[in-house]
Amino acid sequence: METSLDKGALAGASAAGGTPAAPAAQPAAKLQRTVYSVLGAISFSHLLNDMIQSLILAIYPMLKDNFSLSFGQIGLITLTYQITASLLQPLVGSYTDKHPKPYSLPVGMGFTLAGLLLMSVAPSFGVLLVAAALVGCGSSVFHPESSRVARMASGGRHGLAQSLFQVGGNAGSSLGPLLAALIVIPHGQRSIAWFSVAALVAIVVLTQIGRWYKQHPSVKKVRSHVAHATLSRSQVMLAMGVLVLLVFSKYFYLASINSYFTFYLIDKFHLSVQAAQIHLFVFLAAVAAGTVIGGPIGDRIGRKYVIWVSILGVAPFTLLLPYANLFWTGVLTVIIGVVLASAFSAILVYAQELIPGKVGMVAGLFFGFAFGLGGIGAAVLGQLADATSIAFVYKVCSFLPLIGVLTALLPDVEGKRAKA
Repeated sequence: METSLDKGALAGASAAGGTPAAPAAQPAAKLQRTVYSVLGAISFSHLLNDMIQSLILAIYPMLKDNFSLSFGQIGLITLTYQITASLLQPLVGSYTDKHPKPYSLPVGMGFTLAGLLLMSVAPSFGVLLVAAALVGCGSSVFHPESSRVARMASGGRHGLAQSLFQVGGNAGSSLGPLLAALIVIPHGQRSIAWFSVAALVAIVVLTQIGRWYKQHPSVKKVRSHVAHATLSRSQVMLAMGVLVLLVFSKYFYLASINSYFTFYLIDKFHLSVQAAQIHLFVFLAAVAAGTVIGGPIGDRIGRKYVIWVSILGVAPFTLLLPYANLFWTGVLTVIIGVVLASAFSAILVYAQELIPGKVGMVAGLFFGFAFGLGGIGAAVLGQLADATSIAFVYKVCSFLPLIGVLTALLPDVEGKRAKA
C-alpha cells in the first residue's frame, strides 16, 4: 500500500542492484509506476479548486441583489475571471515547462484563498472584480501544473491519469451550486469566507504534492532525452488546429446543456424547475462517468479512436435530441454526456504527445481554451435564444459534433512513436 504521497515512489535508483546499467534503467522503471496516491491527491485538489470556482458563479444572483448590479456588470465579473483563468494558463504552463516550480501549486491556491476572503468582505463592485481576478489567477496556475503532475504520476497510463484528475474537477463543479444554495444564500456574503477552509486544505495537500514533484526525475534532468514525433512543423500546426476545432465543438455543445437545458425542458415539456434540475444533474453525472471512461480506453486502443467516437460518434444522438419526447430526451442526454465527455482527456494527451516536452503549455492552452469557450458559448447561445427560441438553439447545436469528421486529418502520433 502507498503512504500519504507514496514515499516508496520517491525511493530512487539507489535501491537497485549494482550492475552498470542499473542507474540508467532505474529512473525509467520509476516513471513506469502509476502513483495512485498522487493521482488521488491531485484529483481531490481539483475537486476543491473547481468547487470554489463554481461556487462564485452560483452566487451571482445574491451579488446582483446586494450590489444592485446590472447584467452587464455580472458579465464583467465573468469576463475578469475568464481573462485571468483562461489567458494566463498557457503562459504559466510554458514558463514552468522551462523552469519547473514544484511549489507553484500551493502558491496558486493561495491566490484563490485571497480572492475568496476578499469577496466575502467586498464593499463595492470594483473590489468584487479584484477578487474574481485573484481566483482566476489561482486557476491559471492550478490547471497546467496539476495536469503536469498527473502525467508525471501516470506511469505511462496518461489517459487514465488525466481522467482521474479531471473527474475531480467535474465533481467539484457540481458541488459548488449545491453548497451555495445550502450555505451562502441563507447566510449571506460573509459566509463565502467559510470556504477558505477548503482552500487551506487544498494548500496542505498541494504542498505535499510539491514535495513529491520536487523529487521527480523530470525536475532534476534536462529533457533532451524526450522522444520527438517525426512530424513537420506544418503537420503539428494542422493537427493543433484540428484539436482546437474539436474542443470548440465539444464545449459549445456542453455550454448549450449546462446553461440552457433546464429552460429547454421547461419550455418544451412544461416540467417544474425541480424536475428540470434533476435531468441536468443526471446529465452531469453522465459527464463525470464519461470523463473516467475515456482516458483508460484511449490508453488501450489509442487516443485518435476515442476522439473519433466521442466527437463524431455522438452526432446521431445530438441530431435526434431536438425531436425526442421526454423519455428519449433523458436517454439521449445520458448517452451524449458519457460519449462527449470522454473526448477531453484523449485530446489533451494526444496534444501533449504531439508536442513533447511542452506538457504545461499544452495543458494550459487547452484548459484555458475550454474555459473561455464555455463562457463565450453561453453568451452567444443566450443571444441566439433571445433572437429565436431555446428549441432553435438545440437544433443549431445538434450539428456541432459533425466537426468531428476533421479527426481524419490528425496524424497517427502513437503509431509513429511505436516505430521510433
